[in-house]
Amino acid sequence: VQLQASGGGLVQAGGSLRLSCAASENIFSMYALGWYRQAPGKQRDLVATITNGRTTNYADSVKGRFTISRDSANNTMYLQMNSLKPEDTAVYYCTATVDLPRKGKYLYWGQGTLVTVSS
Repeated sequence: VQLQASGGGLVQAGGSLRLSCAASENIFSMYALGWYRQAPGKQRDLVATITNGRTTNYADSVKGRFTISRDSANNTMYLQMNSLKPEDTAVYYCTATVDLPRKGKYLYWGQGTLVTVSS
């Protein structure tokens, strides 16, 4: 599975951005899709996930501001980010968890897209 993230950029605090992640394969049956982020000098952290049953989960720091969604018809997932804060500045990575026969769940990573929020 190949994942291509896009949509990052420079935005002022309080602004919005929408990240997209296009998958090379049908996402309909994928166990889960997600977004992680890594700020400079910090570890990579989970931002949000959405399962194939459309159950969502968010990091406390983004609840109420970010929304993850998936479009199976176009094999794309999104991260709508509103009310952005300087502390949201990071490289954002999309992921796909696939249930492989006889191997269990495997996590695929896309390349990152940089989000910079200015104060």
